Amino acid sequence: MTVSERAHELAMAAAQAAADKKAQDIVIIDVGDQLAITDAFLLAAAPNERQVLAIVDAIEERLLELPEKAKPVRREGERGGRWVLLDYVDIVVHVQHTEEREFYALDRLWKDCPQIPFVDRDLADSAAGTATAE
Repeated sequence: MTVSERAHELAMAAAQAAADKKAQDIVIIDVGDQLAITDAFLLAAAPNERQVLAIVDAIEERLLELPEKAKPVRREGERGGRWVLLDYVDIVVHVQHTEEREFYALDRLWKDCPQIPFVDRDLADSAAGTATAE
């Protein structure tokens, strides 16, 4: 894995913020060996434009709450709400409408790059609760 500690911290915080807003198909891809401009891509999808924008807002808010606050150096696509890109230098976040996610298939484009595991803490907590209840 070539991602820096900072990139990993940003990606995990952003992924959890996206999951908290019910993002779908959250994937973190380690692109550091392939690209010199960033360490990781975070991909997430939502079924409508309003939810895309809510996920983007949640990610930005969460990364500003980190001890070393993170602000995007570039933000694109907000007006249409179909695909918003947030560039944090260490990571690049792509929040896409489900249709764009399927059409552009960035995860297939970067399939040769390793994925960084992410588990939504709410799913992990509920799985732990189920395991202890049995």
